Amino acid sequence: MQPRDWPVPYTKAHSMTSLLDQSPFSAAELTELDARIARLLGTHDDIVVVQAEAIATLEAVARSIAAPDAIAVNVVTGPYGALFGDWMRAAGATVVDLVTELDRVVSAAEVAAVLDATPGVGILSLVHAEAATGGTNPVEAIARLAAERGIVTVLDAVASIGAEPVDVVGWGIDVTVIGGQKSLAGPAGVSAAAVSARAWQLIEANPAAPRGSFLSLLDLRRAWLLSERTAVFGTPNTLESRALAEALDRVAVEGGLDAVTDRHARAARAIRAALAPLGLQSWQRGPTGFAPVVTTVRVPETPFDEQAALGGIVSRGNGELAGRLVRVNHTGRAATVGAILGAVDQLAVATGVSARVRQEARVAALAGWDVEE
Repeated sequence: MQPRDWPVPYTKAHSMTSLLDQSPFSAAELTELDARIARLLGTHDDIVVVQAEAIATLEAVARSIAAPDAIAVNVVTGPYGALFGDWMRAAGATVVDLVTELDRVVSAAEVAAVLDATPGVGILSLVHAEAATGGTNPVEAIARLAAERGIVTVLDAVASIGAEPVDVVGWGIDVTVIGGQKSLAGPAGVSAAAVSARAWQLIEANPAAPRGSFLSLLDLRRAWLLSERTAVFGTPNTLESRALAEALDRVAVEGGLDAVTDRHARAARAIRAALAPLGLQSWQRGPTGFAPVVTTVRVPETPFDEQAALGGIVSRGNGELAGRLVRVNHTGRAATVGAILGAVDQLAVATGVSARVRQEARVAALAGWDVEE
């Protein structure tokens, strides 16, 4: 059993004594960062590092693969899936959205039915974990459906990487987009995509793929991946790139990606175990599909002081979910017993339960954390 006070203390592997006057991010550093991200994902696919938040990388991927004659099935279980479909449409592709209610994830059977009913599908896109709604889609089973049909699969793993397994090779994912700001507890201003040879073929053949643009994956490929890598293309975000490397150092110190994902799984089990004693329910219907990165809690019809629940790792629902759920963001370094117990206390105050019931919820959370799988 791992100690309850994860994550372990961390000593910087190298000093960043000043945020100013940093030396330029070198070609050697970028080459090593590429390799470390590939190892993190367990893939030999090309790694494209984009000097921007992951939303830019997702848009770049969408506009690069969406040729005017392309037909795509796009799974929408939250706001990011909807955005990805809109970007592909803007690039000229025919997009069939498979939309679920916001309190459940998609099933493989639903995806299979849409694929079978849509002739000529060449692209399948979906989000793995939904930080806004607290759901996680069954990617392995869905990717198998795409592989059986020869369909290129695009996965938004920005929220899931570090919180749950992301098996790029085993699942046969062609494009996987990640960011450092969620479960890896790193920076937001740099992100990456793992791109397979098959996906590159699709992008190279797309006359509408961005060129001469910040969103051009082709420009990045030609100027960096296909070069001798002696000079960095463009102007790298030095601070963010080095911060991502340091976040990966910290993952290694903790025991590797498996240790980080296990800590997130424990945090999710702990808060879900505490809900029943408090008379609360998960927003996600279940019985599966609960995201380890964030747990969403349905605001009950009984008296509930939402303002009292907020603070620490608890926040309001976004957009149309405001007033309908609260989010327990056990993400990154916040996936700890202390943070979870703090959230339990806040939810207890919001529901107005007795001190005895609050203690029962805390005990349940501790038991949930300590479950071995």
